[in-house]
Amino acid sequence: MLNVILGITGGISAYKATGIIRALTEAGHTVKVIPTQNALRFIGATTLEALSHNTVDPDLYTDVDSVKHVALGQEADLIVVAPATASFLAKYAAGMADDLLMNTLLASTAPVLVAPAMHTEMWQNTATQANVALLRSRGVTVLDPDSGRLTGADSGPGRLPEPEAIVAVALSVAAQKAESAGVSLAGKHVVVTAGGTREAIDPVRFIGNHSSGKQGVAIALAAKAAGARVTLIGANLSISTSGLDHVISVTTAKELAEQVDDLLPATDVLVMTAAVADFRVEYPQTQKIKRSEIGNSLELKLVANPDILADAVEFIKAQDLNCLTVGFAAETAGSLERLASLATIKLDSKGCDLIVANDVSEGAVFGADHNTIYLLDQQGNSAHATGTKQHVANAIVGFIARHL
Repeated sequence: MLNVILGITGGISAYKATGIIRALTEAGHTVKVIPTQNALRFIGATTLEALSHNTVDPDLYTDVDSVKHVALGQEADLIVVAPATASFLAKYAAGMADDLLMNTLLASTAPVLVAPAMHTEMWQNTATQANVALLRSRGVTVLDPDSGRLTGADSGPGRLPEPEAIVAVALSVAAQKAESAGVSLAGKHVVVTAGGTREAIDPVRFIGNHSSGKQGVAIALAAKAAGARVTLIGANLSISTSGLDHVISVTTAKELAEQVDDLLPATDVLVMTAAVADFRVEYPQTQKIKRSEIGNSLELKLVANPDILADAVEFIKAQDLNCLTVGFAAETAGSLERLASLATIKLDSKGCDLIVANDVSEGAVFGADHNTIYLLDQQGNSAHATGTKQHVANAIVGFIARHL
């Protein structure tokens, strides 16, 4: 059974926290509720204590001899914050610790699930979305709010999900953490490429792709959590890399290849998650191409970029390096069976040790928070995973660790 911290912040949906407490306690878990002072304006401490069977601490400044603000975080197996206000998301993203809940979060290594609830405009505000993206990049599971009737007459995304849904996801997150707890990459140098390369047409235009880099960053974070020294080579990333110590930014396939070549001799694992352009413009223009001067058609001559993964595999073999190579294949498969077949073909053509195939049919995966992958090695061992990109990253890192 789990020691669960339930944080409640000051929103009208704080009353729904009672359903979360009841579901967790009835499942046999121990629940310690930490409401903010604003949360207590919406729901009383007496109710929370009666349902959780634990006292509610009013602030940081009681029982200071037990250093509770650290002890609570260290003893937690799972932390859930529901509802989470826009103010809370901003404070958590900034790493502030001005109350008991924030101190507990910063003192804990337990998995964290955050369930936001606020008006639609606040949820969609660029500041809130940036805070959510930053928290997700650090491995925090942030649920999207439900859509529906809000506090006033308006409707839209911003409702707190129902307690049963929050509890189900929270327990799943805790289970994923337990699954990956025994995975170790201690002492290993892992190089991860992420994002999508861009090839210039002229100073303002380029050939690119839809990769956001989310899956690659998640893999880098999972490898770091497993004890590895991680270098991330990021190509035009659209998300934060906070939490990673060594990040190299590149734009083109040529630049990415150069960084891989430089790092390869001291690399134990190379994970080629980046979506690399297969072709580039042979002669990019140094001045902006003006439509008024070229008319209604434009012909570009494209030439092939280097196959970075295949070249890396060849170099490793030629130099007799001890480096595990992991390739990625974005395929329009449509089914897991077809994805497995395409993974086999790609593994044979690239010659890498492991291949990770994902289905990008109808625009799926790129920029999304969930993924479905199929893993295959040269010995025919396979696995597949579906869920958040952090969950998928944990599965990939576990598969890698078993091969080391």
